[in-house]
Amino acid sequence: MTSSPEDITTRRENAWFRVASYVILVAAGVVGLRFDPPASALVRWTILLLLVGIGMLQIWVPKGGSPLWRRRLQIGLNGAMVAALMFIQPGWTMYPVLFIPPIVQAILLLPLREGVAWVVTFTLVAAMTFAVGINLGEGVVAIFLYGVLYAFIAAFASALTRVDAARRESQRLLGELQDAHEQLQAGALRMEEMAVVEERNRLAREMHDTLGHRLTVAAVQLEAAQRLCPTDAGRATRMVGTVREQVQEALRELRATVATLRTPVEADLHLRSALRRLVDQFEGATGMTVHRVLPEALPELPDAHRMALFRAAQEALTNVQKHAAATQVWLVLSLGEGADAVSLLVSDDGNGVVANGEGGFGLVGLRERADLLGGELHVEPRSGGGTQLSFRLPLGESA
Repeated sequence: MTSSPEDITTRRENAWFRVASYVILVAAGVVGLRFDPPASALVRWTILLLLVGIGMLQIWVPKGGSPLWRRRLQIGLNGAMVAALMFIQPGWTMYPVLFIPPIVQAILLLPLREGVAWVVTFTLVAAMTFAVGINLGEGVVAIFLYGVLYAFIAAFASALTRVDAARRESQRLLGELQDAHEQLQAGALRMEEMAVVEERNRLAREMHDTLGHRLTVAAVQLEAAQRLCPTDAGRATRMVGTVREQVQEALRELRATVATLRTPVEADLHLRSALRRLVDQFEGATGMTVHRVLPEALPELPDAHRMALFRAAQEALTNVQKHAAATQVWLVLSLGEGADAVSLLVSDDGNGVVANGEGGFGLVGLRERADLLGGELHVEPRSGGGTQLSFRLPLGESA
């Protein structure tokens, strides 16, 4: 598919091209009418009308998606009027330069072979006007002179077309690569979540097999103790004691299992996946744009560090949603030099915060988490407006 000059060049470049076309047109007209005046007024007015017609055609440049016949018609009319000027007033004038705009349009708007055919046609027309209007020798000189000029212009326009095609292909490939990358990320996140869900299903089965078994045995023993109460109270009392021990053991197993099951999914995910999931949910709920920077590789973090960083991001995004009245958020997770610390930075372009980050229970809880892990929490105004929360935890020997 061909493109229009506006599609290939920028607005500024296209404006300069139009200005240059009109400068050439005005210069050709001045040279032809003033410095080599026609013999009659009729010829003078004819040349003037042809110049005005060429100027009007330069305003109307068809788009690359317009019908092919319209593009051919515009180029043909432009070239025909230039040829008419050269036949009416032959000689070494500036009129042959007026073939440059239709040559550029022919290369940009038409198939390559057809564009080259137009270039050859314009070259032969220019040479023919010199041969007819002056002599054959001047026509031979003109065919070489203007042939080189028109070929250079056509090659330049063709290079622009190839560069534009390469740019469009690069953009298409980049778009496909970004889509594939997002699909891979979504697939990896789903696989992690499926692994977590599968593990929890296993825990549910274990709870059924252990807790269910103990409670079933306890129910049977209680029924037996109830039957023995009238005849053998001592044995019934011993059976009730045994049931109590089994129930206590079952309660301990239940508390451990429930504590595991009540842990949020993010606690079992990799920190990068958990933060990406959190940000996606935040964007979907608020409509804000979150610019995230998450490292591709992170060291194995302790569970306490991983949960503290996740809670810090969760609290920061919650505060942005409640209080900031922001439109954009930046979330950056980074490692310190030598991987001796991990830092989370969340900032927004909202209303700002109270100095030193004094706030509600959420910030107090984050400060306590940071103190317990030997880290730091800072909440301060952001340069350029808004709020910035910095949460840093030491790793390794510095912890």
